[in-house]
Amino acid sequence: MQKVAILGSTGSIGRNTLDVVDRLSPRFQVVALSGGTNIELLAEQTLRYKPEIISVATESHAKDLKERLASLNCLTSKIYVGMEGMLEVATHPQAEIVVSATVGALGLLPTYKAIELGRRVAIANKEPLVMAGELMQKCARENRAEILPVDSEHNALHQCLRGEKKHEVVRLILTASGGPFRNASKEEMEKATVKEALNHPTWQMGSKITIDSATMMNKGLEVIEAHWLFGFTPEQIDIVIHPQSVVHSMVELVDGSFLAQLGRTDMRLPIQYAMTYPERLVLDLPRLDLPSLQKLEFFAPDRERFPAIDLSYKALQLGGVAPAVLNAANEVAVAAFLAGKIGFMDISKLIAQALLACEKQGVKELNSIEDALNADDWTRVQTSAFITELADLSLTGKY
Repeated sequence: MQKVAILGSTGSIGRNTLDVVDRLSPRFQVVALSGGTNIELLAEQTLRYKPEIISVATESHAKDLKERLASLNCLTSKIYVGMEGMLEVATHPQAEIVVSATVGALGLLPTYKAIELGRRVAIANKEPLVMAGELMQKCARENRAEILPVDSEHNALHQCLRGEKKHEVVRLILTASGGPFRNASKEEMEKATVKEALNHPTWQMGSKITIDSATMMNKGLEVIEAHWLFGFTPEQIDIVIHPQSVVHSMVELVDGSFLAQLGRTDMRLPIQYAMTYPERLVLDLPRLDLPSLQKLEFFAPDRERFPAIDLSYKALQLGGVAPAVLNAANEVAVAAFLAGKIGFMDISKLIAQALLACEKQGVKELNSIEDALNADDWTRVQTSAFITELADLSLTGKY
């Protein structure tokens, strides 16, 4: 029986991970859960899985959780708070697999610490590899840790690359649904509401990830992630729009052959693959019905309407802390859009400003996790100031 710790157990990936645990019982045992702020669901998960430790966001959440667990006669788990709690979950002494499913930069340090301990990390959180991919891979090599991607696109690439020699691969191709604005004009995107941006045509995801899909920043982040996961150059990593979301990614080989991974849009598939690799086990889900597909379409993305793509390539080419700057600026800008403080197209403009500011002062090298965290802090301050400037310009009618 393998012991599992989950960072982000109350999110969609966390919930699907627990479903996989149930389906493969008794192969896995949950020993630690980090649930953030969804106390009601975390209490239910604690009652069901009896983890040794739990992590929540704040002391107030810890108090609420204790009260809920007391009412359920379930007080066997130790409760931790904040980053300390996430680190406790990630480094639980019995955990053999750590599922990293938090959203944003918050998962960087816990994920790194799990890798440092030589664990298998099933990573659904793009941001740690975007912010510090080189350090993550170096740490994994030194500690014989495994980093298995859960993100459907990178999981698909991992499957396509099984058994292939690197010199036989010409390029990696990440597919994208195109999000809710695939066919929208730039003018329509300028006026897009939060509700429209959250109306994803294929996947049910959290709000931040859904907005990243709408701007196509998710694909930009995935390019950076793919670079560090698989060791291919930026020029060897492409993006195509595939509205049907059936082909999750592809690999082109030197002889002109393409390998593609197809499957239903169900995150339990890549989660189980990452947890059980190199085995493939039965997963009792509805199967892909090929005759019903009728057509599979592929289009080049419009980089003018989706500038986040080129910004991501630029950050990767700048190197050092630039990808961490890109990520932090995006997180702040997306939060501002969701809060109604900026327009949809302002998200990419703010990211471009942050990268330019980073470039002007000289892109710092990435020699430690602290360098990534410092760049993250600096960018959040800078981008928040840019947002204030935008608001001032709007009030004076100059924007």
